[in-house]
Amino acid sequence: MHIIEIKALLFMLIPIGIVWFFYYRWTKNYKEVGLATFRMVLQLLIIGYLLVYIFNNKDVFIGFFVLLFMISVSSFIALRNVKRRDLKTYFNFFISILIGGGFNLILSLYFVLDLRPLYQPKYIIPLAGMVFANAMNSLSLSAERFEREIEENGYEKARALSFKASLIPQINAFLAVGLVSLPGMMTGQILSGVDPVIAVRYQIMVMAMVLGSAGMSSAIYLSLQRN
Repeated sequence: MHIIEIKALLFMLIPIGIVWFFYYRWTKNYKEVGLATFRMVLQLLIIGYLLVYIFNNKDVFIGFFVLLFMISVSSFIALRNVKRRDLKTYFNFFISILIGGGFNLILSLYFVLDLRPLYQPKYIIPLAGMVFANAMNSLSLSAERFEREIEENGYEKARALSFKASLIPQINAFLAVGLVSLPGMMTGQILSGVDPVIAVRYQIMVMAMVLGSAGMSSAIYLSLQRN
């Protein structure tokens, strides 16, 4: 697999800089894109070294803590786009991601990949990241839309509009895959030398897992909002 030099990555500051320019000109916020970029680089560098340790350590408790941390952080990030940021809302996010994401993760690991033993960090951590991140994004969309719609419509209509909005990215991805885009996991496997036909099977699993976790998490959250 081709190794990317650190200095070569600096070229990717060009598109980020262009986006920052328009973001600043149109929103008058000069910090957000820069801060997000800094955090992205720092967090990925840290997680790169941390994953080396996790992959070499077979302690189930460490893996459980990592998964719990991922759910906790994703629930906290999802709060950014809602007006009501109390403990109950956070708990609803947490439960939604835990159940919706956890179900799809276990289904993929145990029944599709047929992992024995189940706890294998090099599979669980990357797949959990995909699942929880997509559940988080879906929750953000559904929660924000629900807050706006519930003010003008009844619960059932607000729920329907919010649920539909939350799945727009995943459904668009389903429609575009293979025609417009080759998704990240499939592209990574092909670049690393995996047979494209095998890579396709993994990608089908991932996309089904992503839609399932996003949709189930949103459905659970919106159901909890009835109370």
